[in-house]
Amino acid sequence: MATLLHIDSSVFPDGASASRSVTAAFRKAWNEQHPDGTVIYRDLATNPVPHLTADAHTAGFVDPAAHSPEQAAAFAERARLIEELERADAVLIGAPMYNYSIPSTLKAWLDHVVLMGRTAGETQSAKGIPVTIVASRGGSYAPGTPREGYEYVQNYLTAVLADALGMDLHFIVPELTMAPHNPAMAELVPLFEASRERAHQDAAAKAKEVAERLAA
Repeated sequence: MATLLHIDSSVFPDGASASRSVTAAFRKAWNEQHPDGTVIYRDLATNPVPHLTADAHTAGFVDPAAHSPEQAAAFAERARLIEELERADAVLIGAPMYNYSIPSTLKAWLDHVVLMGRTAGETQSAKGIPVTIVASRGGSYAPGTPREGYEYVQNYLTAVLADALGMDLHFIVPELTMAPHNPAMAELVPLFEASRERAHQDAAAKAKEVAERLAA
């Protein structure tokens, strides 16, 4: 049975979050393909992981037998997060853009699971695992737009997940999500609606594609 690791990081709840609605579409299609599968779900907004501490960081480069009590305690949570990632057959992450980058809660999760000599570096224990990122954003930062140079979500996550961890990365980008709420963006509402619809369709299609690939 396939295992999906699903992570949401939007501060907004279901019904008010663009990224959550798209990850929900992916997960619905995934569950239809894997009704008996396992979904490990983490909502980093309601249940954030602790920020990386000095003990948790240094423990990753020390033989476990030599861990201090503080290092052992701190690394236990880090190891659990890493093992969740390594056991997953596919990963789904909601990563909305906040102030040009990812939510701090998602950054904290990444700081735990990126470990040189295990998930990163020559070993890359999560290498090849398909990871779908729903990178929602209030405006447009696509190539050729005025704010292209301010896009630090896809660039950063590509560097970490694809380059450092060797995962098979795919982005779904619903954008202009502030258009219905910002009068200055009212004329962009049709473009937002089209982007939202396309994102939901892409999410369902990607879930089926990954499920079929795993079953092959």
